[in-house]
Amino acid sequence: MKAEELRGKTKDQLGDQLIDLRKEQFNLRMQNASGQMTNPARFKAVRREIARIKTRMNEIERTQV
Repeated sequence: MKAEELRGKTKDQLGDQLIDLRKEQFNLRMQNASGQMTNPARFKAVRREIARIKTRMNEIERTQV
């Protein structure tokens, strides 16, 4: 997801998306531990998407103060 797409979302929407990505990250970790991981590049992509969302959420917090 691009940063421009994140700017159009509310904090609640970002929070929901963050929860979904954390669940996916957990599932990918379990797949990796059991040797069933089919797309190792997805783990890196999920980690970066989480970072983008958290950055945007912090930007929203700073502007509201």
